[in-house]
Amino acid sequence: MFHKIKSVTAMPDFILCIQFSEGVTKHYDLKPLFDKYPLFTPLREHPELYHSVAVDVGGYGIIWNDDIDIACDELFFNGVSVKTPFDGLIAFSDATQIWGLNESTLRKAITYGKLINGQDVCKFGKQWVISSEAMNREYGLPEAE
Repeated sequence: MFHKIKSVTAMPDFILCIQFSEGVTKHYDLKPLFDKYPLFTPLREHPELYHSVAVDVGGYGIIWNDDIDIACDELFFNGVSVKTPFDGLIAFSDATQIWGLNESTLRKAITYGKLINGQDVCKFGKQWVISSEAMNREYGLPEAE
């Protein structure tokens, strides 16, 4: 299963803050890569390049330019988990993709009382979010890709 990336932020001391679609946040230290892989050296030498990090198309990695990138699984498995107030919150669109459901399935579950608004799900503007605990309780573990 790929652990798709929702966002990445370049923090001080060459630490990346990565938020994954399944509601997990991790910090990834780039410093060990500078000596191990010369390809990453420009990130240390050019702060503007380091801060230009972006999520690759589809969320399967992060990129700086055509030559420098890191895959999502590397970041997920070798990053350090950090606690945030948003841990375990997943957008409906991400939850349906991860669990292989239709968004209408989640909306019907709210209507029928399987998922409780304010406890399992919540709407922020036009976006519904759901807790990963509620998804696991109602639909089991996510499907493997």
